[in-house]
Amino acid sequence: MSISRRQLCRQLWRQLRLRNLLMLSLIVLILYLVKMLATINENSDFANQAKAVFELPKRFRQDRDLFSPSNLERIDWHDYKQIEDERKRVGIGEQGKPATLPPTDADLEKELYSVNGFNGALSDKIALNRSLPDIRHPACAKKTYIASLPTVSVVVPFHNEHWSTLLRTAFSVLQRSPSTLIKEVLLVDDASTKDFLKDKLDDYLAKNMPKVRVVRLEKRSGLITARLAGAKQATADVLLFLDSHTEANVNWLPPLLEPIALNYRTVTCPFIDVVAYDTFEYRAQDEGARGAFDWEFFYKRLPVLPKDQENMPEPFESPVMAGGLFAISRKFFWELGGYDPGLDIWGGEQYELSFKIWQCGGRMVDCPCSRVGHIYRKFAPFPNPGHGDFVGKNYRRVAEVWMDEYAEHLYDRRPHYRQIDPGDISEQKALREKLKCKSFRWFITQIAFDLTAKYPPVEPNPFATGRVRPVSNPKMCIDAHHGGVMDKLHIEPCVSQPYGEQDFLFSWHKDIRVQKRNMCWDLPESADKSPIRLFSCHLGGGNQLWRYNLETKQIKHGSDGHCVDWSPSTNELYIYRCDASRGTQKWTVDHVDEDMAAKWDSMRMVLTGPVEKP
Repeated sequence: MSISRRQLCRQLWRQLRLRNLLMLSLIVLILYLVKMLATINENSDFANQAKAVFELPKRFRQDRDLFSPSNLERIDWHDYKQIEDERKRVGIGEQGKPATLPPTDADLEKELYSVNGFNGALSDKIALNRSLPDIRHPACAKKTYIASLPTVSVVVPFHNEHWSTLLRTAFSVLQRSPSTLIKEVLLVDDASTKDFLKDKLDDYLAKNMPKVRVVRLEKRSGLITARLAGAKQATADVLLFLDSHTEANVNWLPPLLEPIALNYRTVTCPFIDVVAYDTFEYRAQDEGARGAFDWEFFYKRLPVLPKDQENMPEPFESPVMAGGLFAISRKFFWELGGYDPGLDIWGGEQYELSFKIWQCGGRMVDCPCSRVGHIYRKFAPFPNPGHGDFVGKNYRRVAEVWMDEYAEHLYDRRPHYRQIDPGDISEQKALREKLKCKSFRWFITQIAFDLTAKYPPVEPNPFATGRVRPVSNPKMCIDAHHGGVMDKLHIEPCVSQPYGEQDFLFSWHKDIRVQKRNMCWDLPESADKSPIRLFSCHLGGGNQLWRYNLETKQIKHGSDGHCVDWSPSTNELYIYRCDASRGTQKWTVDHVDEDMAAKWDSMRMVLTGPVEKP
């Protein structure tokens, strides 16, 4: 049947209208997306990472092991009903308040202290799902996160953990996490010997927490191997490692997951709060710092950079993780080879993984809106596993594989490490070559760029050393008297060791410390005639900032106009407003390095960014 010219024209007109409608719809959609991206701060991580998701190559989006968000719309993940229910709770330990046991429980308290290093008897009196205070930055309560977040396998290694603290860890994860995001919680038993951690634990979990199961190791293998064992059995998009005596706080999970969802090579760490080992009080440790280390591999902290402080509570980059609390894409974890399987028991694993993350194409951030409480034991209750100097061996492996020429600074301070056999590290070196990882110099100069300003590889000389005597009576000396934290400094007749503690070091950190231990002169109160006290050296200036003036012979505190002074009649030592005419403010120090003293103003330059080009 033939079609008339008029009918043909009508069909063509309908097709043109449909095509134009489709084109118009496409243009509107593109304009909407452009507008959406334009409303985001172009310098924000979310803007950059969201664009990266859109630009992700098709071959990666099709990788079934790589989570790619399907919805970048931002939503509020808070569970307001639960938050309101928790606010109403009262009882022992509720709201994270400190608690104590009655005297009748003293024997049980002492017994469980000895096997746990914390107050296990008190923990047993506190609800497994107790309420916690919301101590986040105020802006966290209003933050939203993308709607499409990856699933999580929580890995919790333990050895002879106390019943209630282990279960409280699992309860807090399930209670304060969106159920759609928690795929499983794996409690990795590192050959525990306590009976209640066997069948009783399995039965309890099966009845009360079906998402939680135990992975058991046949022999004691250590923290590192236990984490690896859990990671190998995990099936979710993200691995999230926790210690076995922790408590996850309100809305802790989305802040950790969004950066990973937008860039799978990002590793995230929560703020770690303190659960007091004696009272189980929940409190902040601080409001943020960047992880670092000194050249003996003691974990240290660097201040948050000014740009990140202004941007709080957004995630900020950190060179080194604190240890066992972090989230990482399962794909990225295994791309990095997981933990080095040659690392034994514990020690050095946080450095090894942190160096790998940064040097091999990843990044690591601390997330202020994610907070997890952790019990810092009063003492370690477990016996030495009998593996020799496993920590030294671990440090040697990390240094040899990742630190290049900077390993020498570690060996200079720990010469015996040179004699430790690190074992076969060929696979680790081959992995570094395969991943085309950057040099350690790049890490130190571009990521941890201010570490060497606070912890220099080669320590500068002190400004002065020796005994500190009043000019008016050189037979008297300032004496620390082997005192502890917050004890007063004295002024006593000069004596030799060990009767007194009269040798001090005016360090390049601009503090004054006891010569043979980590105690510094500290001034918690600055009113006239306030005593000078002892406190652990913190390298942060403030209460511990002192300067010896060669010309006036005064020892001045900070910038508050007070100087060290004393009373010849009472032999009291204190601070008083500086007055160069007061003879009691004049002091001599046995050995003064005049060259170092001339460099005072240039020492400890504050760095806020890399000073060397990559």
